[in-house]
Amino acid sequence: MFTGIIQAVGQVRDIQPHSADTRFRIDAKLMPLDDSRIGDSIAVNGVCLTATEIEGSTFWVDISSESLAKTSLQAIQVGSPVNLEKALTLSTPLGGHLVSGHVDGLGEITRIETSGRANVYQVRIPGHLAKYVAQKGSICIDGVSLTVNQVSGHELSVTIIPHTQTQTIISSYQVGTKVNIEIDLIARYLERLLLGERAADASVSTQELSKAFLKENGFIKS
Repeated sequence: MFTGIIQAVGQVRDIQPHSADTRFRIDAKLMPLDDSRIGDSIAVNGVCLTATEIEGSTFWVDISSESLAKTSLQAIQVGSPVNLEKALTLSTPLGGHLVSGHVDGLGEITRIETSGRANVYQVRIPGHLAKYVAQKGSICIDGVSLTVNQVSGHELSVTIIPHTQTQTIISSYQVGTKVNIEIDLIARYLERLLLGERAADASVSTQELSKAFLKENGFIKS
């Protein structure tokens, strides 16, 4: 588990194809690795990966072909900056929100506007994730815990203050940039809870969790 508070912007130093998978060597930069061990989880752009080797300020991770295909790591090149966060401990301040490091889908930056000293980013997310996003709710973008300002259909907007701009890779975003999206854990589990005993029925799709279903079961009053 993670908090969505980025500890450092690292840099990819080496990429090695390995059978059907790929290995990355990442320089952790300002994130100390003296307390890290082989087998520890480290979130890289919001993707939970396992440290397989640690060499000074750098560490290696193995990335499956599935993870490359389903996340923005597919666009990583040698020299690319990456958001880094070590797994939380019982003494870690929960400054963001609970993040699993399991990416739900790829989003795309569709617009960037200036608002005072901050920037407002509009992000298009996959249609099947739209129902999990709520105004003023939490969302994780490339491992960064953010608050949703507005949501309309398949698009949402987030406001990024100067500190977050400089301490994450968000400052490098352009229109068209693909980003990792992880929805709030609470929304994911709430859906299963609302289905109740029907969740155990393999024939029941979560798509059935419609407004009509909620009204029928008393969650929406007429």
